[in-house]
Amino acid sequence: MLKAGAATSNITPALGVSLNGGMSDRTATHIHDDLHARCLVLDDGTTRLAIVICDSCMLPQSLLNEAKHLAHGHTGIPLDQMLIAATHTHTAPTSTGVFQSEPDEAYVAWLPQRISDGIRRAVNNLAPAQVGWGAGSEPAQVFNRRWKMADGTRLVDPFGRPDRVKMNPPAGSDQLVEPAGPTDPQIGILSVRTADGKPLALLANYSLHYVGGVPSGHVSADYFGEFARRLSRKLSAGGLEPPFVGMLSNGTSGNINNIDFRRQRESRPPYAQIQTVAEAVAAEAARVAGEIDYHDDVTLAMREARLRLGRRPTPKDEVARAKFVLSKAEGPSLKGVEQIYARETVLLNEYPPYVETILQALRIGELGIVTSPCETFVETGLAIKEQSPLHPTFTIELANDYRGYLPTVEHHKLGGYETWRARSSYLEVDAEPKIRAKLLELLKEVAQA
Repeated sequence: MLKAGAATSNITPALGVSLNGGMSDRTATHIHDDLHARCLVLDDGTTRLAIVICDSCMLPQSLLNEAKHLAHGHTGIPLDQMLIAATHTHTAPTSTGVFQSEPDEAYVAWLPQRISDGIRRAVNNLAPAQVGWGAGSEPAQVFNRRWKMADGTRLVDPFGRPDRVKMNPPAGSDQLVEPAGPTDPQIGILSVRTADGKPLALLANYSLHYVGGVPSGHVSADYFGEFARRLSRKLSAGGLEPPFVGMLSNGTSGNINNIDFRRQRESRPPYAQIQTVAEAVAAEAARVAGEIDYHDDVTLAMREARLRLGRRPTPKDEVARAKFVLSKAEGPSLKGVEQIYARETVLLNEYPPYVETILQALRIGELGIVTSPCETFVETGLAIKEQSPLHPTFTIELANDYRGYLPTVEHHKLGGYETWRARSSYLEVDAEPKIRAKLLELLKEVAQA
């Protein structure tokens, strides 16, 4: 019989830490809502696996490896049967440096223990359970943020090269031609109940970057946290023991956000749009959870692979130019994309020419889950869903590592922010087809388990 356990672990920082998610260094001055590592452990008697979704912008492999080793030492769960991912809220502490935001050493040292504690608590809560899976849809909250612009629109990257698309163009502009790609409105669902049918946990997956609308200096889990709170109410799961755990993972949203660029943007109070989006996604997740079939005897399988990928080179002349640009910068904060990307060029030049990252595939009954260490484009997620032997299938991005954006080869040709070489986007141009092929290979393996 299947067993499941779920728990949360508070990962809220002290005030004063740097916050990820912008090109400047923003400091935490207020906690609007606590951050959590939301943990689910499943055990079919043969395989025990853990899924953890952390309210963080991105998490480096070294930090997550430490968390896994700590959890393994206490629970025995194999290292390659733990999935730990970041949600990509842009209002969480910096755990890996990007642009002008660098990690707080004390927070980075503290976080692995808190994640491990959450997994241990979920193991402590293991009890007979039922699971079900399915998929809903919420198309009204997702928009492609890369746009083709009218002829004559000047588009140039930080290195002086022309772009063919613009990320986050002016909303309502008459220069807009069409989005440079699709969206994925699907909400994938894994719902877990106790043996007597009470809500225990629900893992959802939605391909939406984040929402925002948060005052400067606020720490917040963004709509991922608000989803968990609203879902608990919709499932009448308040006051249960152990407490219900709602989990929203980020799908393939590297080029997707919540802005309808065809219309002028309306000014809304802080957190209002977060609440709107969370309500819509939670309502659909609750609907699906109430209509799917549940099983107390399912196959669990998980496979992990290491993939070696190249780093896009930093030409010597560009490194020299970047150092010259930085030599002319004034003040502690860099100004403009030329200076910011000059610093990124110098720092990226110190990276090794190859990196090794982690990819995973899971099977829970007939549900397939794969992971990506990148901010992955929606085209990749849609292709994996179409070709997967398991249905439904979804991708959890920013999992087990952080390797920047993952544009497709076609999007690299278009340029745009997500392709600009930096610590936020540095993998070789053909990294996407290599990652996608390996994930489909792993899906076939778990489908046959």
